[in-house]
Amino acid sequence: MTVTWDPDRYGQFSDERVRPFADLVARIGATDPQLVVDLGCGNGRPALTLAERWPQARIVGIDSSTEMLDAARTLDTASRVEWVEADLAEWDISSLGQAPDVIVSNAALQWVPRHLPLIDTWVEALAPGGWFALQVPGNFDAPTHALMREVAIEHPRSGELEAATKRYGAGDPSTYLQVLSAAGLTVDAWETTYTHVLDPEGRRDNPVLDWVTGTGLRPMFEVLQDETEREEFLAAYAERVAQAYPRTPAGVLLAFRRVFAVGRKA
Repeated sequence: MTVTWDPDRYGQFSDERVRPFADLVARIGATDPQLVVDLGCGNGRPALTLAERWPQARIVGIDSSTEMLDAARTLDTASRVEWVEADLAEWDISSLGQAPDVIVSNAALQWVPRHLPLIDTWVEALAPGGWFALQVPGNFDAPTHALMREVAIEHPRSGELEAATKRYGAGDPSTYLQVLSAAGLTVDAWETTYTHVLDPEGRRDNPVLDWVTGTGLRPMFEVLQDETEREEFLAAYAERVAQAYPRTPAGVLLAFRRVFAVGRKA
């Protein structure tokens, strides 16, 4: 069974996932861009907000997931965005046919191994005065991921699962600041830890598990293709997650660190 992205599951916490994107693009000072590109556009909601902000611009969304792009096209009733299916590690930015004025990547580059050299390529393609903005999770040491590694190490297929946990990742603000500065951009880099209040109504048994199942568990699922194996892993993981993220009177609190960098080309 091939692992795919599930737009419905991913969209269960759409408000919480979109907020960092809004904080990111708020720091972009472009006023009249001709071409805006969303690298890793997912289900399309963020890209459509770019189309609203810059109604005269050509908007292009790139993603490797057929399922996510199908959901994006369904949302894009006015066909406002050009949706392109491609792996960011292999995608050729020159295929756009013109220099982008704005490149945005929101919660996508952590899925692209060795993405730092790609940033150099994308920045080089920017138009003069263009903007590059990225946001990546910085929560790889959080209980959600530490417990995932713990269960992986105890699993009969620990070698494969442990390797999968190391396949993806992201840098700190200083990492992206240095990369973008070396490429000639004036850079603002920062981090924010959001405290998300999940399921305040008490309708979910384990809302943090629901969150991670839509994203962070993907490397585990790539290894555990057998449904029984996957369910056994999830059962062990779910019990520990529920203990690490207990319900409070406000709801289940998920602290989520995110890393941002925005740069402008001279």
